[in-house]
Amino acid sequence: MEEKEQMVLEAMKKAEKPVRPGDIAKMTGLAQDEVSKIIRSLKKKGKVTSPKRCFYAPAIHE
Repeated sequence: MEEKEQMVLEAMKKAEKPVRPGDIAKMTGLAQDEVSKIIRSLKKKGKVTSPKRCFYAPAIHE
């Protein structure tokens, strides 16, 4: 897993609730559009779920 993917996942876990890409960008210092691309990639890999529109959380099986 890429370093930035790991950063995004860790930020989601730390938040302990579903978060928006903008929230993750603030937590990690990454650009929001970059965070959105990383989330899409993680979602394809099954590491992230979207419990409601525009909010993301780590997949349960992590």
